[in-house]
Amino acid sequence: MLIAIQGTSTETVLQTVSAWLETHPLVETGIGALVLLLAAWLADVVAKRYILRALEKFIRRSAVDWDDIVQHHGVFRRLAHLVPLAVIYFGIALVPGVPGGVASVTRNVAIILMVFILVRSADGFLSAVNEIYEQFDISRNRPIKGYLQVLKIFMYVMGGILVVSVALGQSPLILLGGFGAMTAVLLLVFKDTILSLVASVQIASNDMMRIGDWVEVPQHGADGDVIEIALHTVKIQNWDKTVTTIPTHRFITDGFRNWRYMSESGGRRIKRSVMIDQGTVRFLTDREVERFKRFALLEEYVEEKQRALDEVNRSLDEENGDEVNARRLTNIGTLRAYIFRYLRNHPRVNQGMTILVRQQDPTPDGLPVQIYCFTATTSWDEYEGIQSDIFDHILAIVPQFDLRVFQHPSGEDLRRLTAVHA
Repeated sequence: MLIAIQGTSTETVLQTVSAWLETHPLVETGIGALVLLLAAWLADVVAKRYILRALEKFIRRSAVDWDDIVQHHGVFRRLAHLVPLAVIYFGIALVPGVPGGVASVTRNVAIILMVFILVRSADGFLSAVNEIYEQFDISRNRPIKGYLQVLKIFMYVMGGILVVSVALGQSPLILLGGFGAMTAVLLLVFKDTILSLVASVQIASNDMMRIGDWVEVPQHGADGDVIEIALHTVKIQNWDKTVTTIPTHRFITDGFRNWRYMSESGGRRIKRSVMIDQGTVRFLTDREVERFKRFALLEEYVEEKQRALDEVNRSLDEENGDEVNARRLTNIGTLRAYIFRYLRNHPRVNQGMTILVRQQDPTPDGLPVQIYCFTATTSWDEYEGIQSDIFDHILAIVPQFDLRVFQHPSGEDLRRLTAVHA
């Protein structure tokens, strides 16, 4: 009996509340809206506090690394925002008394927000794809960051079209159809992007530059290692640890120097001259010729050269015995022969690459004797040490040939000259 009375009482209360709400539709609508918002909030809590946390715990325990990278870029966290928006989108139709216009606007706003979240999630996913790809060795030779950036731009453009079409209540195809008339404007707006895309394709297809390459771009004051190749820019860390950012297309239009091939060759070039005072160049005397035979590096050269000169001079003696017509060794030529043999016997000079010791055109600063060779290493510090050792020896040996290295008069030279004439 008591249960029947309670059931009748509850039914009566519900009927009374229902009748009262019918006479107050705004209150009914407000309560429905609050219930919808409460449902959306609960869905958000469940998605982020339980589902997302469980997924993150699973990712931390998994053996693979790629899911950690995807999580780091916030893909799952952004996707969780779709749950409350989906509740609002589908639940707005269940709220009693909501005007059609309000429901339509609410659904449109929810769609716009969902499109934005999906685009942002896809952006994070593509960034994760690039980071995963960079873990492989092929990424140094074939970076894909520029292509992914083009894909991101395309996604944002398409997302913008969807947002505008939803806001205007028009089909996206209508907006796409109007793009034909906007081609010129788009080309102008995305000019740098198009140039950079073409440059990125050329750089990648021709293997012109890789991450880690040592490049030199004098027009932009850049000289260092490539640390990033993106769609619009290339970042170069200079030797002073500063970073120069250069538009990608400028590498095609302006040109640059890539030292990677030097590194791959196994040798780094030395190309430097020693300036000899031309006033010290002369023929060698017989005593000096004999003295140079005692040089281990010159013994064979001097004997061979002397035999060849003796044969030539004997034929000249038969015609004209004047000494001025005889061919003789010079101190500058003997120095060149010594330096050449010194390089041929140097353990840190690459013997499989070009070795030259040549005399260049005389200048007001002296007679250049150029050393052209390659070290057996491409390491910068080792290269500088080898080059310095070679020229230390050459500068020290020059006086042994009764030659003098040319340099402009200094204050000390003028002081000595003044003291002599004082």
